[in-house]
Amino acid sequence: MRFPAFKTYAIAYLLFLYAPIALLPLFAFNDSKVIAFPLSGFTTGWFSVMWEDQNLWTAAKNSLIISTTVACCATLLGLFAARASTRFKFAGMGGALGLIMLPLVLPEMIVAMAMLAVLLAIGMPLSIFTIILGHVLLCTPFAVAILTSAFQSLDRSLEEAAQDLGETPLSTFWLIILPLVMPGIISSLLICFTISLDEFIMAYFLGGNEPVLSTYIYGQFRFPARVPAIMALGTILVCLSITLLAIAEYFRRRGIAKSGGTDTGGFL
Repeated sequence: MRFPAFKTYAIAYLLFLYAPIALLPLFAFNDSKVIAFPLSGFTTGWFSVMWEDQNLWTAAKNSLIISTTVACCATLLGLFAARASTRFKFAGMGGALGLIMLPLVLPEMIVAMAMLAVLLAIGMPLSIFTIILGHVLLCTPFAVAILTSAFQSLDRSLEEAAQDLGETPLSTFWLIILPLVMPGIISSLLICFTISLDEFIMAYFLGGNEPVLSTYIYGQFRFPARVPAIMALGTILVCLSITLLAIAEYFRRRGIAKSGGTDTGGFL
């Protein structure tokens, strides 16, 4: 049975969500400093203005350092947590996993304020390192969710067969388990990188005077003449985010197919 009303609602909902994103390239290539219709002409000059901004490059360098570090740390922590939760049963496991996943449901503003209060109380100066701490806290639940799915789709008989043939638990994990979950690891790295690159609240609260892309963009909107160049930057970031998410989804599905599991849903 078909439900035209549901189809209409779904289309309207998607337009409501993604129409603002579609406006980014329109104004990025618009030959006017005013963000308004009608469009005045086509230009690529705003990309040149963006390219020549040294403050942007400083913020981009900091963001790349933070995002790369966060992706590696969150994925490593997620790997340990996912392996423990799918391979072993121990007292308090549910509570421990609940605490790990808690940042997914807590308001990010509250988490950022709590971390800021703790860091100031212990006398830690705000810097790139404190941003990394906040982003790892936010990204680890995503890594755990992705890698738990990867571990759950594994055939336990492969691990048992390797140990029956004389492999130690460590060598079995390194030679058998890790290659099978590698697509999930790559997916986790890309997702965590994207989340950290786009995150604003933690960076704003915990960054001090260190600029990152999200806070840089927020600050530039105070100057109307800079908005078109920020639209150009936003267009590039949207394309980058979509590309990374598509690659992450590809590796996620590849990992499920490789391990013989069933795909129950994904990012795309």
